[in-house]
Formats: sequence, structure tokens, C-alpha cells
Amino acid sequence: MRSLVDLPVALSRESAEPLAAQLTAWLREAMRGGTLAPGERLPSSRGLAAQLGVSRTVVTEAYQQLYAEGWLDGRHGSGTFVAQLYAPPPAVDAPMTTMAPPPAAAAKPVIDLAPGEPWVRDFDRAAWKRAWRKAADLPPGDDPDPYGLPYLRELLAAHLRRTRAVAVGPENVLVTRGTANGLDLVTLALLGRGGRAGVEDPGYRVTRNVFAGRGVEVVPCPVDSDGVIVEGLPEDLSVLYTTPAHQYPMGGRLPIPRRERLLAWARRTGAMILEDDYDAEFRYDVAPLPALYGLDPSRVVLLGTLSKSLAPDVGVGWLVGPRDLLARIAGIRKDLGDRTSGPVQQAVGTLLEHGDLDRHLRRMRLEYARRRAAVVEILGPVCRLHGDTAGLHVLAELPEDVVPEIVREAAARGVRLDSVERHHHGAPRVHGLVIGYGSASLADVRKGCAIVADLIAPPTRARF
Repeated sequence: MRSLVDLPVALSRESAEPLAAQLTAWLREAMRGGTLAPGERLPSSRGLAAQLGVSRTVVTEAYQQLYAEGWLDGRHGSGTFVAQLYAPPPAVDAPMTTMAPPPAAAAKPVIDLAPGEPWVRDFDRAAWKRAWRKAADLPPGDDPDPYGLPYLRELLAAHLRRTRAVAVGPENVLVTRGTANGLDLVTLALLGRGGRAGVEDPGYRVTRNVFAGRGVEVVPCPVDSDGVIVEGLPEDLSVLYTTPAHQYPMGGRLPIPRRERLLAWARRTGAMILEDDYDAEFRYDVAPLPALYGLDPSRVVLLGTLSKSLAPDVGVGWLVGPRDLLARIAGIRKDLGDRTSGPVQQAVGTLLEHGDLDRHLRRMRLEYARRRAAVVEILGPVCRLHGDTAGLHVLAELPEDVVPEIVREAAARGVRLDSVERHHHGAPRVHGLVIGYGSASLADVRKGCAIVADLIAPPTRARF
């Protein structure tokens, strides 16, 4: 689309050069240097004359000269435009060449088996459109509620009671922009600079970044195949971040006895547990365990998000905790100008109210279960898998020396992989690949895993 531009022209009446010649030279240089791009519409001669405080004849003479030189085109009544055939020359410091640039290499098809991304191409378009039409019907708000829309908080409380056995009301729910945003707000409320926060090791890198960005000392806490190891936890932590539903990236599910020991540790030390409900929506063997928050709401803050259950681009999550903590966080949000988009909250509320989110989750559980089965079928015979009963990723345990080679060779064959070493805080204790199957199609999951299986266990390599 051709756009009308404003021209920051300055003409000098004290110069010996006529005004029309000055204007002609300025416009010519602007087009030659790219300040005026091909197709842009110039002001009318009357409009530009009024802007510059000169007679219309000055502008008409400049335009006529540039028409004659081929810099401008247009016809009577349609406007004046920078000629489309004109292409600005290279920058002054760029080498001149008459050789045509080599054709761009075709991008190699990539099968993405890295973890952390859901499948976002299979959703109810009618429900999505209905949610946004409802949001568009509401006028924009002038004073965002730092707790979030009351309408959405009520729906989220009901959703958590139904799906996570968390008996809360809307007064215990604060709407965030996602897990990282909620974690940052809790960090500001519970930790000062120099505070000590425990994180799972290996664990979610973003958590370490959030803590470190707020001046918090990050204390790595070992995990095993079940989750965070309670025995040996430091006694002087202010908070402990954990992913008990499906540990990231090991894939363990924290058993009830260990959950009880973890809560006993928190009561004894006075620490708060930050429960990231990561991957709680997707289980394939048995029903998910209730949220840790439900066992002791006084010692646990529950963090959730729609980034996996719906899409990362939605940007809505929640924080469940004691009312006094939420009041402190609401004050911090006001001070920082931090808020969650009102129209987005309204759209998410509509999806919840009409049951569209629940239906989407049921469909995606079946879809992810098929992909998970393909991963287990293909990779199970050639390596030891962990965390395959839930979530959107598994850990393929491998000898340390083969992992970098497999990642490189897989990339050369069009498969993107992630290694567990990248998720350690210190020296890696566990080695292998974190295989994600959320963002690739079932066919691509099968194809990608077949390539990985061939790299793990070629005829000359024994099974690990």
C-alpha cells in the first residue's frame, strides 16, 4: 500500500541557490539514499508549499524537474509518488559489484524433537473465534485489577478444584502472564537480594535466570528418577522451586511419601515451596496426583500456565497462594505497572466457561499419547527412557561421550535435539537426550525417532 509521508525539509532563503533548486536537490538525495522509498506518496504541491511556507510554484518546479529525471511518477488527480523502478544504490561503505548474489540455499527441513513446545495446530477454530468475539464486545478497561479479572479468577478456581483437587476460591488466585512472570512476582515478594532459593538440578533454566536476575543466590538441589531428593536439602533456604507433577527434564513424578517429607522439611525450616505444575495436564498411565498445594496451602505457592495446554502465545497463567501473599504481590504489580492483558483474560475465560479448554485437553491427551507411544516403541529398544508416563518429553539416558556426536549428526540429518547436560546448574551428573514430542507431528515424531535410534545403536554400537 502506498503511504503518504511527511518531509522534514529545511530550505534557506539566505542561500544564493533558488528555493526550487534546494527542494529538488533535497528530494533527489532523499530518494537516492533511501530516506524516501519506492512507492511512497509525496505531499501535494499545495500541501508541501504550506508546510514549507513557500509559494506553490516552488514545489511545482521541483516536482516537474524530478518527473523529467525519472525520480517521480503519477498522473493528474492520483498523487505524486517515488518511482517504483528506482532502487537505491548500496551503502557508501559497501563494495560495488556487478555479480549477482548466489541463490539462497534451500532451508533443510527440520524435525523439532527439542522439549518445551506444544502442538498448536489442532484447536477448535470456532471456539477460538467465539472467545475473541466475546472479548471484543467489552470496552477497554482503564484500571487493570492486579489480581486479574474476577470473572477469570472464579473460573480458574473451579478449574483447579476439578482437575487438580485444589480447594480454593477466587480470593486465592492471581492471574499472571505465565509461569516465569508468576515466579518473578513471588521472588520479589518473598526474597530480597542475597536470599537463597533452591532449584532442581537438573532443572528448568528459566527459573535460575529469574532468580539470578533478581539478585537471589541459586542453590542447586539434586533430583533422581522420582524428583527432588528431600534428604540433604539445605536448612537455610527461603524458597524451593520444584516440578512434582513431571520433573523437568528427568520426567519423574514425586511420590506421596516424598511429598510428605518435603512438606515436613518446609514446616521445620520455614521455607516456602514454589510448585510449578508443569505437564500436570498430560498423563498416560494413571490419573495425575493431586497438586502438592492441596496437602498444605500454608507452605506452597502453586504456579500454572496455559502455555502447554493451549499455546505459549496466549500469555496467561495463574498463581495460587495465601491471601496475604497475594495482597503483597498485587501491590508489587501496581508499583511495577505489571499486568495481564484484559481482553486475553476475557477470551480465556470464555474458553473455560464454555468447556472448550477441557475438550481441547481431552483431544490433546489422546494425540500426545499416540506420539509418546511412538517414542517408546522406537527408542525403548535402544536406550533407557525416563519420564514416559506423562508430559511432552522423555529422557533418553546415554553414555556421556556419545551425546554431542548424536546431537550433531541428528542436526545434519534434519532433526533438532536437546541434551540433558544443558539443564544442569553445575557439573552434569546425568547424561542423555531430552526428547520432546509436543511440537512435531506423529509422522515426524516417528521419522525423527527412527533417525535418533539409528544414531544411538548402529550395528557397530552396543545397546546402552
